[in-house]
Amino acid sequence: MAEDRFDVLVIGAGPAGLTAGLYASRAGLKTAIVEKGAPGGQIATTDLVDNYPGFPEGILGPDLSQLMEKQAVRFGSQLIYDEVTGLKPREDGSWEATMYGGAKVARTVIVASGAYERKLGAPGEDRFRGRGVSYCAICDGAFFKGGKVAVVGGGDSALTEGLYLTRVVEEVTIIHRRDEPRAAYDLQQRAKANPKIRWILSHVVEGMEGDDQLRRLILRSTKDGSLQELQVDGVFIYIGMVPNTGFLAGVVERDEAGYILATPSLQTSAPGIWVAGDARAGSLAQVSTAVGEGAIAALEAEAYLGRWEAGQKPPWPRLEKVTL
Repeated sequence: MAEDRFDVLVIGAGPAGLTAGLYASRAGLKTAIVEKGAPGGQIATTDLVDNYPGFPEGILGPDLSQLMEKQAVRFGSQLIYDEVTGLKPREDGSWEATMYGGAKVARTVIVASGAYERKLGAPGEDRFRGRGVSYCAICDGAFFKGGKVAVVGGGDSALTEGLYLTRVVEEVTIIHRRDEPRAAYDLQQRAKANPKIRWILSHVVEGMEGDDQLRRLILRSTKDGSLQELQVDGVFIYIGMVPNTGFLAGVVERDEAGYILATPSLQTSAPGIWVAGDARAGSLAQVSTAVGEGAIAALEAEAYLGRWEAGQKPPWPRLEKVTL
């Protein structure tokens, strides 16, 4: 059982998780990073990461993922390809992580399980991902400079990102399935007053077409079922994100959407568990901030273990409240 015990168990090998593993293992802590898919998280499927410091010409998402993975492993992080299905506390203050390949025990846990985009499910969406289909205007908006793009959604995120895109593109068409957007009033007013934004309401995306790149959207009216084509250079989809936190139900406090609540030091409501990256409530969902949070969580875990080794018997009292 000794080989299955760790000082730090990191759940998720995206930018936050790999950075947490790097910092923890570099501090001499026995560290495991558990990943159910491919290391890198969302950036592993991103064609070009153009806004991460240190790469003035940008870097391919898979390349950045591999570099982060190699660095974490070089300092001793053990990468485990498996899925954590639950966490339960042990009498000695540590945590037991259940997995398909067998349980692992860790004195501290860093949750970096991320979130995934809620997809439209329209034909062509997967085919053109990274070739006209995007879920992040800040990440990919510059690729469409001077072009015409669509934003699908009517909430705060859709209108906020639509307004952001008007800085770099010629025209933004907001497509929403209802008669009116559901975003905050001030966002609606700003968007409606922006001359670069046009609206196609009461429509849904029926399909996406093109050649090597996305060229057009097929739209269907929710009122009469009629179809129309919209020529675009790209489409940004904002119909929500889904955090990968279902396995933590009843373990840590989460908000209504499932995102993990945490203190400014990223500690969750459970002693010995921190959260970093997109699974955290209030996350900016950027590579650079995820990396920073991974470092913070690892340093906090190191300090926690220092108290443990100094003779303070865990678990320490639960936090009374965690906030955004």
